[in-house]
Amino acid sequence: MDYRELLALAERAKEYSYSPYSRFRVGAAIAAKDGRVFTGTNVESASYGATICAEQAAVVKAVSEGCRSFEAIAVASDAEAGSFPCGICRQLLAEFGLDIKVITGKPDGDIRVCTIAELLPCAFTGEELPEKP
Repeated sequence: MDYRELLALAERAKEYSYSPYSRFRVGAAIAAKDGRVFTGTNVESASYGATICAEQAAVVKAVSEGCRSFEAIAVASDAEAGSFPCGICRQLLAEFGLDIKVITGKPDGDIRVCTIAELLPCAFTGEELPEKP
């Protein structure tokens, strides 16, 4: 899928944001290697620790549908230049591949693209864990 198309889907998902506290809307669209696309938006809670990021929502939706292999994720936000995922979301995405492309920006403007490996150097992955007996 074209990066701008994926970013446009993230922009659309952003419209469903539930962000009454920060008023900072975020949408995400993650492209699976099988061609499916899953979207998510941020959902805030008065108990801030219970807030769910858009990237997390998209990944959880995909995994809930049996998908665990991703090519790219686009993140759209209210920030002028777009936003890259927070540290927790970077770690979650690293679980599924350091080569996943991350796209941000505006569908009709400048976009920025990098990989999870670039956003999270020296990532902690399952390879660090001891083998199961």
